[in-house]
Amino acid sequence: MRVLIVDDHPLYREGLKALLSGLDPDVETVDAADVAEAEGLAGAAPGFDLILLDMNLPGLSRLAALQRMKAAFEAACLVVVSAEEDPALILQAIDAGAAGYIPKNTDVAVTIRALQLVLAHGIFVPAHALRSMGGPCGSPAPAPERLPEFSERQRAVLRGLLQGKPNKVIARELDVAEGTVKAHLWAVYQLLGVSTRTQAMCRVHELGLLDQLLPR
Repeated sequence: MRVLIVDDHPLYREGLKALLSGLDPDVETVDAADVAEAEGLAGAAPGFDLILLDMNLPGLSRLAALQRMKAAFEAACLVVVSAEEDPALILQAIDAGAAGYIPKNTDVAVTIRALQLVLAHGIFVPAHALRSMGGPCGSPAPAPERLPEFSERQRAVLRGLLQGKPNKVIARELDVAEGTVKAHLWAVYQLLGVSTRTQAMCRVHELGLLDQLLPR
């Protein structure tokens, strides 16, 4: 497993490296102090499996940093590791394609479990952020009475969403127009009884559909 750590605090980068070695003894880590330095690593072979991104970076930070990193490393799973704990920012990061958001004060054991979940194709959202959404999954509509039945194309689009891929990447992989992806996502949202990417991810977890959509 290759991991890129993007954080401007050298001591914190070293701490993450130590934590990752406990997660996987064969892990290879590369670090960068800001988005520009990280972008210089894009396109190199082999690529990265996981990116750990601090959202408060010099030059470019918060959602702009996340969006640039997602664009530069489309195939990598990106997790935000930040001192900021604002639920609104956390949910915005997930909606922008992050596969998880881990506050920096999170216990080491919880952090390891969160990364294990993400690497198993899950989505990690801190409990306090989920509670701020107003319900178990923050959905404006109740859970469906029976499990939704997706078409093959809807399943493919939802699978891309669960992997944190933006619509344009999903469209390219499926060889369809981006507008077609949006249409399928709208249908998926209707079947799940949700209205956003974050709610869709959470509903999939709640209904126990993750293993069906992303078999390990």
